[in-house]
Amino acid sequence: MFTRCILFFMILLFAGSSVSAQQGSRSPYSFLGLGTQSFRGTVENRSMAGLGMLSDSIHLNLKNPAAYADLALTAFTTGATINSVSVESASQADDIEYLTLDYIAVGLPFNNLGVGFGVKPRTAVGYELQEIEDRRISQFSGRGGVNTVYFSAGFEPIKNFRLGATANYNFGDIESRAIILRDQVQFSSRERNFITISGFSFDVGALYDVKLNNSLTLSTSGRYETGAALNTEVRREFATIQIGQNQTELIVNQIDQGPFNSEVDLPELYAFGLGIGENRKWFVGLEYENYSAPDFSALGFNFGTDVVQKEARALRLGGYFIPRYNDPVSYLKRVVYRAGIRYQETGLEYRGQDINEFGISFGLGIPAGRLFTNANLGVEYFERGTTSNNLVKEKFISVFLSFSFNDKWFIKSKYN
Repeated sequence: MFTRCILFFMILLFAGSSVSAQQGSRSPYSFLGLGTQSFRGTVENRSMAGLGMLSDSIHLNLKNPAAYADLALTAFTTGATINSVSVESASQADDIEYLTLDYIAVGLPFNNLGVGFGVKPRTAVGYELQEIEDRRISQFSGRGGVNTVYFSAGFEPIKNFRLGATANYNFGDIESRAIILRDQVQFSSRERNFITISGFSFDVGALYDVKLNNSLTLSTSGRYETGAALNTEVRREFATIQIGQNQTELIVNQIDQGPFNSEVDLPELYAFGLGIGENRKWFVGLEYENYSAPDFSALGFNFGTDVVQKEARALRLGGYFIPRYNDPVSYLKRVVYRAGIRYQETGLEYRGQDINEFGISFGLGIPAGRLFTNANLGVEYFERGTTSNNLVKEKFISVFLSFSFNDKWFIKSKYN
């Protein structure tokens, strides 16, 4: 068991560095604030439109910590997504593809207590933009984001009632660059911003099931995430440059400012869910989320008067169906079939336009034998943004895959 623990920690550290190094967005909207939302739940969650109110004995639910109370086996899971994006404006279109590592997590059961830890991205920044006005060309680019290392615990104080809590350490770096080139002017202007972000946040969750009869169960859920003030350190460089061969940037003169210390405020979240189903057969649930308005005004370089951060809301409808989970003959009858639909107001208003999302998703939970206890495959189509007022509309096709390893640890010895 000690060897397994060492292996898991080594994988976790490697995954943490991989999550930090990856560029998890290619969205022009990641220019604003701390970037676009990265973590949308596990593959099982996302296949049901991001529904975060389900728990069982072998799957990890990283959206509601109360779900750890139902864990019966040690679980190790990791997920990744292939994104294919069509970006459209009023005058042109472009296609982009990229791969992201979504999360890596471990869950451990101890009688009525379950704990878990892992790493996941929170926001992602990745964009390259160009604006042409008369005799001036403005180029903008950025990379980075915020990641989270977390520790969760869930327990069952009363039968069918579970509580849980999570402590998150958020950290990351964001780099942005702006270059202005003027026709028939020898030198260009460049601004670079380097932001380091760190701080803690917390969330709590609850799950409660009510037996309606011998087969049907009514499930309810609640989640709350604290609004957290993250520390930021901003350093800026203002330079006069000359563009050389192969687009190299030759510095003529440079002025450094900072570092300046400030804070950005993450939003509070309230979420409530209600669903009905038959254990190991089917489930349908509806979940509502409400986010307060965050405050990213400390990042003045990408938070001008064109940007308004408002309350955000999301409505998710999803569920699953298992023809017969223990069928001894038909493999397809043991497969979990998932689907969902969602509508999300991101709370971002840019140039007077609300940037909202609408998506549908489907997925399969595949029994995978001894090597992988189960594999989960999902696909989601969703749209974000609008082409009005010189903005862009993004159309995503995301294919996500996860593998889960399950085993029984901490078995009490019967013989000495």
